[in-house]
Amino acid sequence: MSTYLQTHIKFIKGVGPNRAEMLGNHLGIVTIADLLSHYPVRYEDRSKIHKVSELSDGISIQLAGNISFSGWEGEGRSKRLKAWFADDTGKVELVWFTGGKWIEEKVREGGRYILFGKPQIYRNSFSIAHPELEDAEKYVARGASGLVPIYPLTEQLRKRKIDSKTLSDIIRNALDMQEFSLPETLPYDILQKHHYVSKSEAIRELHVPTKTENLEKAQARLKYEEIFYLQLRHLILKKNNQTNYKGLIFNTIGDNFNTFFHHHIPFDLTGAQKRVVKEIREDMRTGVQMNRLLQGDVGSGKTMVAALAALIAMDNGFQTCIMAPTAILAAQHFQAFSEFLRGMGIRPVLLTGNTRKKERREIIEKLADGRIEVLIGTHALLEHDVKYHNLGLVVIDEQHRFGVAQRAKLWEKGSEYVPHILVMTATPIPRTLALTVYGELDVSIIDEMPTGRKPIKTVHRYTEQRAFLMDFAKEQIALGRQMYVVFPLIEDSDKLNLQSLMSGYDMITQYLPTPEYTYSIVHGKMKPDEKEHQMQLFKQHKTQIMIATTVIEVGVNVPNASIMIIENADRFGLAQLHQLRGRVGRGTEQSFCILSTTHQLGKSARRRMKTMVESSDGFHIAQVDMELRGPGDMDGTKQSGILDLKLADLKTDEQLIVSTRKDVELLIDQDELLTQPKNIVVRNEMDKIPNRTVWSKIS
Repeated sequence: MSTYLQTHIKFIKGVGPNRAEMLGNHLGIVTIADLLSHYPVRYEDRSKIHKVSELSDGISIQLAGNISFSGWEGEGRSKRLKAWFADDTGKVELVWFTGGKWIEEKVREGGRYILFGKPQIYRNSFSIAHPELEDAEKYVARGASGLVPIYPLTEQLRKRKIDSKTLSDIIRNALDMQEFSLPETLPYDILQKHHYVSKSEAIRELHVPTKTENLEKAQARLKYEEIFYLQLRHLILKKNNQTNYKGLIFNTIGDNFNTFFHHHIPFDLTGAQKRVVKEIREDMRTGVQMNRLLQGDVGSGKTMVAALAALIAMDNGFQTCIMAPTAILAAQHFQAFSEFLRGMGIRPVLLTGNTRKKERREIIEKLADGRIEVLIGTHALLEHDVKYHNLGLVVIDEQHRFGVAQRAKLWEKGSEYVPHILVMTATPIPRTLALTVYGELDVSIIDEMPTGRKPIKTVHRYTEQRAFLMDFAKEQIALGRQMYVVFPLIEDSDKLNLQSLMSGYDMITQYLPTPEYTYSIVHGKMKPDEKEHQMQLFKQHKTQIMIATTVIEVGVNVPNASIMIIENADRFGLAQLHQLRGRVGRGTEQSFCILSTTHQLGKSARRRMKTMVESSDGFHIAQVDMELRGPGDMDGTKQSGILDLKLADLKTDEQLIVSTRKDVELLIDQDELLTQPKNIVVRNEMDKIPNRTVWSKIS
């Protein structure tokens, strides 16, 4: 890094020790490098100077004129400074409720200024509170383009008279220093290929835009750089793992796999399942550790794929462990594996926090000497005393629900050779998100549903139609079906004005009274044993209706449940709604999902309801979810610590992300160690990046 970039900001004109301390404490800006990487969040177009006669209520405007103070008014907290701003068409009142003394000191009486602010009508005349003011001569001298950068700030800084304009002026002063020069961070051939401007030009234009076209070129270059190094980190980690860690070679497709495939498999695999199994087989025989992300919609058959992978591990003499985030989901996997493998002499074993001490000791003993081939469980699999004889395959379900440290423990339980890793998620991930967050993992997608499944009919209904909904529910229950009713809260909330679970139960029983209709109630505040008991009652058809919160989002599989009513559906995100809907439609009968809301819906909520009604494609729904909420709110991305993009947008820059990926792959193929002279700039930049968590090692 150059001496210029390492310079402390206190040496920049207009900063000094006090401002430097505040910028460091509140924004983490200590050096010029920090300052220049504090990017604007948006730009305001101030290319036009308007007249006072053009003022409109609530619409920001830029004026040129002279200022004259009229003095202070009021006492105590209501004390305020007033002034008049005039041009040749009229005048408008200015008012400062805070910072008035500073304004009196800095603003010249009768001086000519450029003003920017939002007029509001007060007592039948316009007034502008806390306007931005800039000396007209300075405005002309700096050749303003009209594009004004707006920077992210804290309220504490604003109170200390450091606003967006102040920060912009400080950055301008840093750029005007004689030493200003930024080392290039992209290879020359990439700059030429994409016609990108230099790093110095891009940074200057970003902070002091000359015109819209030039700003767009600067943003494109800096976006590319962000994505380039994000992808490069992923691919280097992937290459390093393949080089540094020995992978188990599973060459044999033996009796276990073949017997199951030809004689025990309960249904025909979909084309997508067959393709994914083939990808897994190829991974396992290479001698390189498999790190594969298996995406599949709810009910697409991921568990069957995991079972086939486990059989390959067994045929090669190795154990498999399957880890789920909850005891309920672990039990569900245990039941599925037990049914799949019945009659084959293979007995999966379940280990959770609820396992009795004596049974647990027996499991640990058998696991250590190799008598257990398939172990299924929760975080209990991570306990220190849980040791494997020869762990060859780790399957992690719903990986975003496990912490990084938890997952890392599984890695350590292998032998000299690291186990193959299969990560499963029922939350479809948009392509851009998969390439950026899970870039070290190979991705497999099950994009077909099993044959014989009828699409779930999804409808949006309003609370006024509840009587009709309940009549429909009665008809379905009379046919022997079961029903979920999901609420967003457990207890009443006046603040949110939502129908809570307990009051919802009272409401439902008015239409479907006990004891004629039987109920299970499940929510997150229940003890695990109690929750499990209620779920089992429903699963065994001892109850007809389950009243629940989102605790059932990943949980019990009840093929007979064919109705899902989601109350206050507008309070759920799309991913949650899709997961909840996946609780039904698991049998051969027609299933229904009913989204119940009031008429008072915002634009985003209406789009969510419309998307759910029109689409059952989890990947399309995930894409819309990311567009509405942003990638930072999606399951699993916050904890990754990877989405540190300042300019690039996963929602709108998909083409750029994909093309950058190709550039990075070509670079690594041609110069894996980055030793070629043209790639020295890349190597130098990579050396500056702090070590990140190796996701492929712990996912």
